[in-house]
Amino acid sequence: MEENFEYYMGLALKEAESSLALAEVPVGAVVVCEGEVVAAAYNTRETDKNAIRHAEVTAISRACEKLGGWRLHKCELYVTLEPCPMCAGAIVNSRIKRVVYGAKDPKAGAFGTVLDLNSFPLNHKPEIVNGVREEECAALLSDFFKILRAKKSSDKKLRDAMSNNKEGGN
Repeated sequence: MEENFEYYMGLALKEAESSLALAEVPVGAVVVCEGEVVAAAYNTRETDKNAIRHAEVTAISRACEKLGGWRLHKCELYVTLEPCPMCAGAIVNSRIKRVVYGAKDPKAGAFGTVLDLNSFPLNHKPEIVNGVREEECAALLSDFFKILRAKKSSDKKLRDAMSNNKEGGN
């Protein structure tokens, strides 16, 4: 079974890599139902200018459409980053049986890192498996944010130089 975890996380990583072309935070998600991939998605918050366009929510929505219902109790969700509270809520509400994630999210992780939604008396508690291909998932995110910080620094230096030139009368 663990080999399947690795395989499906690889598909989620491919989804995350797709978001890089859009300058989106590279998070990918795949919904698997009884061994079949039924939906896949990646973050598009910036592209769509929509706060709820997280990979998990989009993948869950697509899985519901494909399977013809909102109960995904036979499904597993593979995601490269620990779900945030919004996504964790969608996971609970859609009755996903298992969540497999790669990297922990120290700022918003809702399945054990910042908070644990499964510790509340909710009517559904998905099984959680973490750390699958964790280093690859974390590296993808880390590299993205390094590039983003470098770009912001470079942009600031350019703005400062342009401002200094205007003030200097050039």
